[in-house]
Amino acid sequence: MLTGRRSQSRVAGILVAIFCLILLFIHRSGNRYPETVAQLSTGDAPEAHATPAHTTPHRETEIVLASTTREDPSWVYQYFSHWNPQVYITDDPLAPLTVPKNKGREAMVYLTYIIDHYDNLPDTVIFAHASRFQWHNDDPDYDILPTLRNFRLPYVREAGYVNLRCVWVIGCPAEIRPFEDEDPEDGDEKQREEAAKKPVSAKGVFRRAFQELLPEIPVPKLVAVSCCSQFAVTNDTIRRHSKERYVRFRDWLLDTPLEDSLSGRVMEFSWHIIFGKEAYHCPSAKECYCNVFGLCDLSCSDSSCDGRYILPPYATLPEGWPKLGWNHEDRGYIEPSY
Repeated sequence: MLTGRRSQSRVAGILVAIFCLILLFIHRSGNRYPETVAQLSTGDAPEAHATPAHTTPHRETEIVLASTTREDPSWVYQYFSHWNPQVYITDDPLAPLTVPKNKGREAMVYLTYIIDHYDNLPDTVIFAHASRFQWHNDDPDYDILPTLRNFRLPYVREAGYVNLRCVWVIGCPAEIRPFEDEDPEDGDEKQREEAAKKPVSAKGVFRRAFQELLPEIPVPKLVAVSCCSQFAVTNDTIRRHSKERYVRFRDWLLDTPLEDSLSGRVMEFSWHIIFGKEAYHCPSAKECYCNVFGLCDLSCSDSSCDGRYILPPYATLPEGWPKLGWNHEDRGYIEPSY
């Protein structure tokens, strides 16, 4: 009887031991599977679904400024930080945003931005110069702040390309006649000397340059657009051309023997054509101020509207502007409150 009980106890002990071994095996096996899942979730799986490291979140609007170390673009961060300012310093190769070579004026900045962001453009890009007060800004005080504050982005999305300047002087109604304007380099020494005394103009060099830039487009007989290389454009309009085309435009700027001022001026009067507008692009001032800035109750002629813009006597605004005028008089200027 005692022997039987011992046998039963031994069998029970063996069964318990076997059961414990089974539990231990299951426990260890169970621990291996989480390790495998963890390896997949940190290794193989992310490779299939990872977000590229340099992908930028979608932006509706971005503003790009062409600047130098002498200019102060702080206004754009103060008033338009929501447009994610991209300020390129053309004469500082160590700047966070710069260009391959300081050549071609603002065109080098604009093309560099387009090339670098071609695959991830915002809905709308505004291209402008860095100084807040400049003679060509379409404002009574030559201040770009009201221009951008009033700027109607929905109209840009409708039009594809919009100039930030409505007044016709300078650029409209007939800035360049490529088949009539003479290239100073084709004249004699006296003609070249006379041409050098005149304001810088792309008139004489435009036809040859246009053929190099856009060989598939016939050279227009008349080119007109309000100056001065400040505009907004949609991503779809930019992508009318391939990225490689913009690289070729920039290569032209880098390689052309034209002086910096001339190559930049050629681009200034080519942007609207590149972005799909007719070579003659001079909408009436009344229509432009209403569509672009929402200023629809102005008294206007075809070329200008009362109280909006007067061509200044000099391209450089006087020291103390906008508080002091051309004769150092007090203008009674009051800083806008935004």
